[in-house]
Amino acid sequence: MLNHFERIAEWVVFILISAFLLTSASPLPGDTFDRARAFTRAVEFNYDSWTVDAAWLKIQQSALGLPDYVSRADRTHVVMESLRLTETILRAENQLDLIFADPNIKDKEAATAQIRAQLDELNVRQNEIAPLAESVIQAQVTEMLAELDLTLGGQPIPPVLYHVSPLPMNLVISPRERIEQITAISLQPNVSLEDQIKIEDGVAHRLDVSTLIVPVGGIGTYPTMVMRTDYFTWQVSTVVHEWTHNFLTLRPLGMNYGTTPELRTMNETTASIVENEIGPLLLERFYPTLLGSRADPSTSLRAGPGAVAWNPLTRFPSRSTPVGLPILGEGSGVRARLDDPPPFDYRAEMHETRVHADELLAAGKIDEAEAYMEARRQVFWDNGYAIRKLNQAFFAFYGAYADVPGGPAGEDPVGPAVRALREQSASLSDFLNTISWMNSYEDLLKAIGK
Repeated sequence: MLNHFERIAEWVVFILISAFLLTSASPLPGDTFDRARAFTRAVEFNYDSWTVDAAWLKIQQSALGLPDYVSRADRTHVVMESLRLTETILRAENQLDLIFADPNIKDKEAATAQIRAQLDELNVRQNEIAPLAESVIQAQVTEMLAELDLTLGGQPIPPVLYHVSPLPMNLVISPRERIEQITAISLQPNVSLEDQIKIEDGVAHRLDVSTLIVPVGGIGTYPTMVMRTDYFTWQVSTVVHEWTHNFLTLRPLGMNYGTTPELRTMNETTASIVENEIGPLLLERFYPTLLGSRADPSTSLRAGPGAVAWNPLTRFPSRSTPVGLPILGEGSGVRARLDDPPPFDYRAEMHETRVHADELLAAGKIDEAEAYMEARRQVFWDNGYAIRKLNQAFFAFYGAYADVPGGPAGEDPVGPAVRALREQSASLSDFLNTISWMNSYEDLLKAIGK
């Protein structure tokens, strides 16, 4: 009976937090936002309906108490089976794409009949097991948070809740004269590349701004959204990253997420630091066989969707999916000769690009800065990084993830200040509980003695 009342109390807290986080996640109206919506209204993502559906699913899972009836060993097996199914589904979907793109295959329906039948069976099985796998990972993240003193009575506030589903895309808008995200609009996940380019160009020309539509891999709604992927270490890190945003949203730092560019960078860098520390601990505890395996993007073949050579291109309105996919890399079968030049350092090259672009913009040389960034995009392309656009909006979005030195953040001092606070903090909980109550970048500077 006590357990029953505990679950009712959890549901009440869950519903209240969901309502708070949903309303706090709504974009603030503004001239740029409203004018840009003339191009996006027909394809904007509906957060309200998604959150209601996901919340109801989580309430049902909580009522069943799924992990309570599964042994510790079987929980790992369930997650691995869900991962295997995801890998098989993604492989089959890729086969479908290749067949429908092949001009030599005339009867597409006949050629894909067997694959489509297989996909139907796989999706049925995945829909059965995915809720349990999500519940298991939620419980495992909760266990790690409790050990790191990030819970109240063993329960994180808010509870760890996420749901895997197709995620919206993010239209990022920056002024041309400086690098700063001034607004962003979430779009439906199925917007074609052709339509994306039309939206980007339409908004850019009408408002005289820099635009870029980026895919995202996680969003800090409640429950949080996480992209479907067969890269398990990335998925676990995203769950932790987005929970951190939920944690921050109940405190001043998260409440003020979009108030200034500095506060946005403080939020994103904090969430990235937390994921970087907790993710490996969770994997070592529950999934040691996956450490250093193909499930880790940093050691995987870097030539396909979802594979990246540099982790900050897998960040997250919150977390983004890769924008620059290296064509060749470790595991590609290409051997380096002794007389080969040093390997292309993506992070260092991107850092250099951002710094010089900032210098040109500060001097009022907007056209020259844009021409420079396009020329640099060609350099990245020549070295295997397929970046579609490299502009002010690109840096405005990716530059906020500054948990590691260098990269698209350039010389922005906010990221180093957040890292300095973590270094001087006694523990991760001390760091998170300190920074979460800050209202400004000035609060951060005072905390690190600057």
